[in-house]
Amino acid sequence: MDAPVPELAARAARCAEPLRAANDLLLASHIDADGLTSAGIASTALERAGIAHDVVFEKQLDRDAVERYAAADYDTVFFTDFGSGQLDVITEYDAFTPVIADHHQPAEADIEYHLNPLLEGLDGGSELSGAGASYCIARALGAGRENVNNRNLAALAVVGAVGDMQVVEGELVGANAAIVAEGVDAGVLDASKDLAVFGTQTRPLPKLLAYASDVPIPGITGDRNGALRFLDGLDADLREDGEWKTWAALDTEERRTIVSALVQRAVRTGVDTSEVEALIGTTYTLLGEEPGSELRDASEFSTLLNATARYDRAAVGLAVCRGERGAPLDAARELLREHRRTLATGVNVVREVGVEREEHVQWFHAGDRLPETVVGIVAGMAMGEDGVDAGVPIIAFATKAGAEGSVDGNPDVKVSMRGTPRLVERGLDLSAVASEAAAAVGGDGGGHEVAAGATVPAGRESNFVAAADAAVGDQLNS
Repeated sequence: MDAPVPELAARAARCAEPLRAANDLLLASHIDADGLTSAGIASTALERAGIAHDVVFEKQLDRDAVERYAAADYDTVFFTDFGSGQLDVITEYDAFTPVIADHHQPAEADIEYHLNPLLEGLDGGSELSGAGASYCIARALGAGRENVNNRNLAALAVVGAVGDMQVVEGELVGANAAIVAEGVDAGVLDASKDLAVFGTQTRPLPKLLAYASDVPIPGITGDRNGALRFLDGLDADLREDGEWKTWAALDTEERRTIVSALVQRAVRTGVDTSEVEALIGTTYTLLGEEPGSELRDASEFSTLLNATARYDRAAVGLAVCRGERGAPLDAARELLREHRRTLATGVNVVREVGVEREEHVQWFHAGDRLPETVVGIVAGMAMGEDGVDAGVPIIAFATKAGAEGSVDGNPDVKVSMRGTPRLVERGLDLSAVASEAAAAVGGDGGGHEVAAGATVPAGRESNFVAAADAAVGDQLNS
């Protein structure tokens, strides 16, 4: 049975060995969409292999969490979507055998059972996500077992990669692309060129176009009435029983009509040619899910999962990843509705507190008016707002809930940073910026090139901004 990512095949096979031999196994994972799909893939593969296990989720893997695992008498702990960056802490404990499937920058320590694309020269920010790393081990767990090759878990790995913002110029690349090919071959995934905007499965057409901000089109983006006028002016029947259709419900000719008109409008209103081309990208459809549902599209699926995790309901997201529907899916949908209400409030908060501009970055401080778990998403949304420069990285601060005091007894501050793929092409690496700027003020940071985060002591925000501004300037001007 061929490995999905040949470079990682030997590591995956080694990592599978202690998992098969475990008597008391704990699966520990991160809580974002990539972490939830990582756990879903791992848990499903373990169950299929007859390996009993418990599952826990963490917002952040730290010493306290590792100490809890060591004290709980597990002989093996399987870390997914984190662990590499905490190797120095994990290796201090010999109470359990650690197995790690991750894609973040490893710390300076070595363990025997460690799968990470960076260790084999693959890019963990764009070529393989945590879910992809878990998928490699899942395939190894299924090797040699009749009718259990775990290839049908490729669809979840794609959801994780999309949720981790690993789409490059409209499609997944590298090892992610190899996993896509496996999913297509297994009949669980379709990858085809289509309109590359969020909400094609669930949003009515006017809402779909008005909310599609990746490629802003004057008179349509952010303008519900403008989107209605645009659609009403097309020579196509886009309603059914008096209601606007979704994109997924359109036939090929209706889609072609809308795309052609969108391109013409974009060109006529001065949208850059490269941005016009970005209207079309590869979409990833989960063929086993109900058409018109959030689970049918990889991007919408990942958003649903993010909503469960960000409101401390990771178990709901895991249940959905493991194929449970009914009550878990209903709960996830309600959390998504709550999430959207929070985000709408968040954009208003940004308008009220205002965005400050430095030479190379811009920033805002939400204080305790936004949950730390959503401030990064709000920062990304704010980049489409009036008065916010979409071509400049944005930094968002929020007070960490329940954090211990730092400066003057105040809680620590959560930092979220967002850029754009175009800035990354110019040399932006927010992971390096977050790490450098946080270290300069006594905090800790990291992440990915296009999105990163940090925790810093309260009262040091202006120093963090200054350090980040200098670091971004160095990257973009080098």
